[in-house]
Amino acid sequence: MFADTAKIIIKSGKGGDGHVSFRREKYVPDGGPNGGDGGKGGDVIFLADENINTLIDYRHKRKFAATPGEEGGKNRMHGANGADLILKVPQGTLIREAETGKIIHDMGNSKEPFVILKGGRGGKGNMHYATSTMQAPKYAQPGGSSKELTVILELKSIADVGLVGFPNVGKSTFLSRVTNAKPKIANYPFTTLDPNLGVVDLGDDGFVIADIPGLIEGASDGLGLGHEFLKHIERCRVLIHLVDASGVEGRDPFDDLVAINKELEQYNDILSKKNQVIAANKLDLIFDENEKKDILNKLISYDKNIKVFPISAATGEGLKELLYYVKDLLSATEDDVLFESEFDVNDYYSDEIEPFFIEEVEEGVFSVEGPRIERMLGYTNLESEKGFLFFQKFMKEQGILEELKNRGIEEGDTVKIYGHEFDYYED
Repeated sequence: MFADTAKIIIKSGKGGDGHVSFRREKYVPDGGPNGGDGGKGGDVIFLADENINTLIDYRHKRKFAATPGEEGGKNRMHGANGADLILKVPQGTLIREAETGKIIHDMGNSKEPFVILKGGRGGKGNMHYATSTMQAPKYAQPGGSSKELTVILELKSIADVGLVGFPNVGKSTFLSRVTNAKPKIANYPFTTLDPNLGVVDLGDDGFVIADIPGLIEGASDGLGLGHEFLKHIERCRVLIHLVDASGVEGRDPFDDLVAINKELEQYNDILSKKNQVIAANKLDLIFDENEKKDILNKLISYDKNIKVFPISAATGEGLKELLYYVKDLLSATEDDVLFESEFDVNDYYSDEIEPFFIEEVEEGVFSVEGPRIERMLGYTNLESEKGFLFFQKFMKEQGILEELKNRGIEEGDTVKIYGHEFDYYED
């Protein structure tokens, strides 16, 4: 089964918490803090692999998570870092944010890994928070939180040339004749369902060609499997438009040409602006030379800027001239067809957490400590109403007031913060 889309949930590893501990050695009754740092959580990384051509691995398993970091230990022991999670995908995979559909990253044919979610940073142990005024800090920094995201993986085939046309115009025969691909060839009543890739070898040079499944009218509106097929053409730099010039299937080649190009144009501007070559196939089945000339002239009249090649995929007639022309056209066309990022995952998350420690030192009296609280007090004038309101807002935003409520503080209780005392009242 060819799978070219998948929706999965990815999650990076949480950072390990910093540790709270103190030196306890003989003859050192008041040893300082020695709590170690927590380990960093594992990242989630996407890697394009040229040996993979389907997203089938992501159809049956939907949740993927990196390993969390370990908590720090005593004696300044650093917790182990969590293992990264590497997700291999085919070249040409687009990664979209599921809710908005915006592109996070285009894997293209790059071999560079893409870190989509960073693991939480390890929390600092209490050994980092000793100061002249707080020599025995009872708090450590919690590890950074894990990050979770639902993404849609969408495979757009990596190929230099896309082979397009209605079903049964001879695309599979053409591909088997000019490349090393081995597509199934038969008079199917509908169409091939999977894109077939093959390499055209022209001696010192060559290119990759994709047989895009046969299109139908209404494909740009999603009829049949239109959208699934059309997206595979978006990366191609040149299109070979194959038409059945013989009309043996009862179709008019000029009408087919107009219909397919209309579908490409309606799907998006990218497809309508691609360089195109028309390959008039099955001309060996037309024995009247005047009829053959009339058909070719009508196809040429479609667009004077698009070159028409009379060919026979069955006999090989005209294929060499067509392929060398396509090679020259590729040389004059930009190499990379990449999609720009529209969604920055790093803007989505904040990983800054400052620790604090709350202790009920006696009934109705709560002590609050923390490095950021101590810094805030250093430049806040609590004697002014504006300064006091600013500090109160800070306490609320940091979650300190909420934690005091969780500890059972009641109106009229006392809060002690680095030499300052406050009476607690609800807003």
